[in-house]
Amino acid sequence: MAQSSNTGQGTVMAFLRYLYLVSIARLLRLLARLVAGLPKPSPDDVVIFPSRDRGRNIKAHIYKPAVTSKRPGPVLLNLHGSGFILPAHGSDDEFCRRVARETNYTVVDLQYRLAPENPFPAALHDVEDAVQWILKHGDDYDARQFAISGFSAGGNLALAASGVVFAKDTFRSVLTFYPSTNKAQDPAERKTPDTTGKVIPPAISRLFDACYLPPGTDRKQPLASPGFAPMDKFPQNVLVVTAAQDNLCFEAETLAAKVDAAGGRNVVVRRMEQCGHGWDKTAKQGTVQGQAKDNAYTLAIEILQR
Repeated sequence: MAQSSNTGQGTVMAFLRYLYLVSIARLLRLLARLVAGLPKPSPDDVVIFPSRDRGRNIKAHIYKPAVTSKRPGPVLLNLHGSGFILPAHGSDDEFCRRVARETNYTVVDLQYRLAPENPFPAALHDVEDAVQWILKHGDDYDARQFAISGFSAGGNLALAASGVVFAKDTFRSVLTFYPSTNKAQDPAERKTPDTTGKVIPPAISRLFDACYLPPGTDRKQPLASPGFAPMDKFPQNVLVVTAAQDNLCFEAETLAAKVDAAGGRNVVVRRMEQCGHGWDKTAKQGTVQGQAKDNAYTLAIEILQR
């Protein structure tokens, strides 16, 4: 009876914890909508990918290159930032449009599931399902020129997909911007190269992690923390863009250094000075941050064209 009682109490506590996290996530989503002020995305098309889960699909925005060909063309799968809980699909519209305009890549901007309603590894499963669908449609996409990109939480997913989930050389390039790579580290221990800017408060980081990673999750497993992945599986081209005022800066640069040390890859690391986490989403033209955004996007395009 005692064991049954303890199990029941554990179930109740888990349900109350879930309700608490959902309530906080919904409040943060409301605040984000009120203050973000991001322009509405303008993709060329919207597609629906099949999910492994019966009764649901995965939405994606499509950005088509200015010059199209009858032959299958290269494809970039992009994953937006979210802290794993914020509905920010479409926030990379400017990046996606610029890649499509200046390269021959079709950009697929994926809307993956969010926590705490859909905790780890649901978002990664959506990425995996989309990749599998693209790989099976060789009439539309050239699998030999398949790249993946991601911002913040999306960068975490892009690194996990390209360095852990899929076979070596599935992707030609992985492009990441201020990614999280180490969920095992206490956010309070994270430092920044430039201490003059505002950083993600440790309490917020812990909340996001609590929403994304269920209790008991091994936070060092590479699917959650790609900084612990085997470094020999990452694509031929690896871009890591960091921000000097971001407390995720050092962990992302550490991953890049490990990949570079493993050899055999073109690893490019750029730290943007006077920039904080997610700076490019609000950067204004003519400012240091605006120039950094232009430089970062240009660098990504140059790597895609290798």
